[in-house]
Amino acid sequence: MLRLAHARQSRRRTIIETVHQSQPVLSAGMAIEEATAALVMLHGRGASAQDILTLARELNLDGFACLAPQAAGNTWYPYPFMQPVARNEPYLSSALQAVAAVFKRLSDGGIAPDRVIVLGFSQGACLALEYAARHPRRYGGVVGFSGGLIGEGDRLRDYDGSLEGTPVFLGCSDVDPYIPLERVRQTAVVLRRLNAEVEERIYPGMGHMINQDEVSYLQSLMDGLRQPHR
Repeated sequence: MLRLAHARQSRRRTIIETVHQSQPVLSAGMAIEEATAALVMLHGRGASAQDILTLARELNLDGFACLAPQAAGNTWYPYPFMQPVARNEPYLSSALQAVAAVFKRLSDGGIAPDRVIVLGFSQGACLALEYAARHPRRYGGVVGFSGGLIGEGDRLRDYDGSLEGTPVFLGCSDVDPYIPLERVRQTAVVLRRLNAEVEERIYPGMGHMINQDEVSYLQSLMDGLRQPHR
């Protein structure tokens, strides 16, 4: 029995370490070594790193490196984000580890988390928000375009720690077919409890998309981090 349990644990660790970690990380903007700040950009289900990088064309990237990790099979985790967390394991843990690896790469290149904005759309937004909540510290910003924290119903994790005043943006339609409005509001409550400065914007009738107001907010966050090139 103990041998079987150990084998299962080893297999789970192997899956966590290999599902998304073998995938490429695409980049845009400045090289990490030349940048003073960064965007970590997380794509949605069925999309790709290349897709989310197209958002960079709408932004002034002066001083910024942009990194977009690719999910295996274009999906970070297999089931909807409001399913029990265990149903999405070990893929969710692997996805979170992939995000952590990008942050380490940036840190090794001299860009600290408080100079990094982590953002995502749809499933990528859920992943960005979940990563920040599970790894609370001061970030340059956290941006969730049509997303919310991951977990079943009202049974979200008991997150602990402080986001130390990190600016967080939550933008979503009031009729989004994938993201219930109540989950967006619930996410705002949880993140404020973690000492984030949350900007919540609900767009009547918008659908599942990113609008220009959201892009403008992201640009304002970036402008606040901009420094002369080092």
